[in-house]
This record gives sequence, structure tokens and C-alpha cells, in this order.
Amino acid sequence: MTRIKTDILVIGGGSGGLSVAAGAVQMGAKVTLLEGHKMGGDCLNYGCVPSKALLAAGKQAAAMGKGEKFGVTPVMPQVDYASAKDHVHAVIDTIAPLDSVERFEGLGVQVIQEHGRFISPTEVKAGDYTITARRIVIATGSRPFVPPIPGLDTVPYETNETLFDLREAPDHLIVIGGGPIGMEMAQAHARLGSKVTVLDGSKALSKDDPELAAIALEKLRGEGIEIVEDARASEIKGSAGAIEVFTMDGGVYKGSHLLVAAGRTPNVDKMDLEKAGIEYDRGGLKVDDSLRTTNRKVYGIGDVAGRLQFTHVAGYHAGVVIRQIVLGLSAKAKQSHIPWATYTDPEIAQVGLTEAEAQSEHGDKLQVVRFPYHENDRAIAEGKTTGLIKVMVVKGRPVGASIVGASAGDLIGIWAMAIANNLKMSAIANMVAPYPTLGEISKRAAGAYFAPKLFDNPWLKRIVWLVQRF
Repeated sequence: MTRIKTDILVIGGGSGGLSVAAGAVQMGAKVTLLEGHKMGGDCLNYGCVPSKALLAAGKQAAAMGKGEKFGVTPVMPQVDYASAKDHVHAVIDTIAPLDSVERFEGLGVQVIQEHGRFISPTEVKAGDYTITARRIVIATGSRPFVPPIPGLDTVPYETNETLFDLREAPDHLIVIGGGPIGMEMAQAHARLGSKVTVLDGSKALSKDDPELAAIALEKLRGEGIEIVEDARASEIKGSAGAIEVFTMDGGVYKGSHLLVAAGRTPNVDKMDLEKAGIEYDRGGLKVDDSLRTTNRKVYGIGDVAGRLQFTHVAGYHAGVVIRQIVLGLSAKAKQSHIPWATYTDPEIAQVGLTEAEAQSEHGDKLQVVRFPYHENDRAIAEGKTTGLIKVMVVKGRPVGASIVGASAGDLIGIWAMAIANNLKMSAIANMVAPYPTLGEISKRAAGAYFAPKLFDNPWLKRIVWLVQRF
């Protein structure tokens, strides 16, 4: 048994854990990193990276059949599903060196490729190593939640951890779950030639503004995707190539393949957290606003911390923790400025409060300004006029922004910056966006806020009348 003493022990080599390890070691701390599976975690290997790569393949296929209005003869794409998956894995392989054992060992991190479990409040056992650390960061992420549907364990099914290894295109893919993962993979597969049915026990894209979600869902249905809401699965039967999903309302849906995309569950098991005095529940570790667990020497970041489950949140959490355990500074994690996006076509993006949330919290103080994509010149030129931005404003400051449309995930960035820095709407209105760009949509939304103050103000008109007299 080898004993190791270190300043910081990071458990989990995903986005958050790698950010802590890289930042801390380069600032001079002694860092040990445990990763018992794949470096890069879910995002690189099973989540953000492969899903966006497959969506890109589907986007290319869809574009081939939509050129007529541009004077380009549409053609039926010849899709090689296995080659599309080769593209996915090539993208992973290109990014992987940034997250590799070799890179982090080159930075000075001691990397141990073993799972870790606590044996005391300050000690973790990993393989043949016993590690004692001044501070410990748990960054073990999450995994697909597999609901206890009768019969599910008797049929073959995919999750995001297995889907990208599938080499033959599903003839008919049934997706259980209409959240971001389910809808992204539904559209990708529909565009690559599969018939797709999505079943959601409540409402598809339910965490997004319902007005914006409806715009995206209309487009998805227009591409031939069957989306069935309020369809809770009650039983599953069948075998490979012949799956039947029964729903509580008496529906029966038949397909060749099944994708379970019913959410995520944090990886808190198999670590003997009780031996370290670390409390947790189904939602993840119990952490305070400093991301400290009930063991004051242990922090939780990313998906396992029970907050928003996004890669960029894990990276943000890493910065919050580094300020505390490396620099000795006070820091707390907030959520009001965290954006997220669903990368369907059209994309949906959100930061801060939705319209309903803002109305509930601010009441009559709330102003909602809107601007449609179809009035943006770049959107018109590229035929991407399906879309809308809504900005929730209180006392001249944005408290939330919701966007559906082309590049929504990129456009939300300026609103995330505004909310993070408590900027006024005038900061966006004063921006000069290059013409013609989709970025003008944000400026026009800010302009929509100020327009009534300028053009419907009788005092201003009186002043202008007087000025023009001289």
C-alpha cells in the first residue's frame, strides 16, 4: 500500500475536476487526481461533444434537401450512418489530448486511474493508494437516469453512454424523454434517415419558456418527428429490432431501437461518503453556497453538487472552489447568471428568469421586450427567420433573456454577461453590432425597451419642438 500526502485531491476527471486540477497545480499547489474511467468525463465521451458532432452531421444532411429557395437544386442525401459516427469519434479524438493523462501529468498533476472511496474524513483509498489531502474536491459528475419502467430491463436500450457506439442507423428510434438530450438526438437521427418517435411523460422541453419551446417543437414536428406529450411509459416489451412501449393512456408505440433520455442522476454511490461525514440525497451532495459539503474539508462541484447540470457550470464551480482552497479567498456560487442552450434547430437558449418566473418574482415592475428574427436582415438573407428573443427587464436592468432561433446559444452570451455584471439595458443599446449579423437582434431588443421612452414621450416631443424653433 502506497501512502500519498497532497494539498488537493480531485475525485473525477471530467470538466470540473480537470479545471480544478489544472488551475491549482499551475498556481503551485500539489494536486492528485483520481479518474477510474475515461478522462474528460461525460461531456467529452458521451455528452456535449459527440452529440453536437452528430447534430452537425444531421445538419449537413438536412441542408442538401433545402437549397431550392437559394437556387440550388435539392438532392436526397445518401447517409452513411457509420461514417457519421466516425466523424463523431474523430471529433472526440481531436479534443481528447487536452483532457489526457499525459497532459495533466505534464502540468505536474499526479494522476491515478482508479476509483476512490473515503476511509476517513481526510483519507481516500484508490487501488493500492491511500491518499491524505488538506482539501478534497468531488467532481464525479452524473450518469443517465434509467426509470423503473416494467420490462425495460428485458429489452435492449440505448442511453447517451452507448448511443454513439451504434454503427447501424435505427429504422425507427423511440426516445423516452423530451428534454434537451432526447430532442437533440431525435432531430439528429431524423435528419440522418431514421423514423423517430419521442414520448414524454409531461411536456417536451418543459424547462424552457413554453412560447419558445412551442416554436422549436413545431419545427421538429415539421421535419417528421412524432412528439407525444403526457405519454408516461407503463411497460416495455420486445426484443432487438422490435420494441413496444406501452403508455398509461393506453397507447402503444413500436420501433426498432429505444433511447432512454429521462434525465440524469448524480454519481454519489460507491464512495463511502458516510465515512467522511458527507451528506447527500437523490439530488446529489448537500453543499452550501461556497460548494462546501457537510465535511468542511470537502467540496462538491458540477453535476454531483445537485445544481444545474451543464459542463460550463462545472467549469464555473471549479473557479469558485479554486479561489477558496488555493488562494484562501471567499467565494460563492450563484445561478442567476448561468446560461444554457438546447442545440436543436432552431436552438433554444436561456439565462436568468423566464417570463413566468420574472412575472412571479417582480409583478408589475416587469417589462418584457421582444424582437423577432424575421425582422433581422441577416436572418432574412440566410432564410433563418424562425425565431424570437424575449428580454425580461426590471428597473432598466435585464433579469432574464430567452431566445429561440439560429445561433441562440451564441446570442445568449451577451445577456449572460449583462446579468453577471448587473449592466443596464443601455449597455446593450449602446453596443454597435456589425451589419448584417444576428447579433443585431440583441441590440434591437434593447432598442425595443427604449423606443416607448423616446417616441411616446410628450415632454421629449415638446423639447424637440422648441429646439427646432431656434
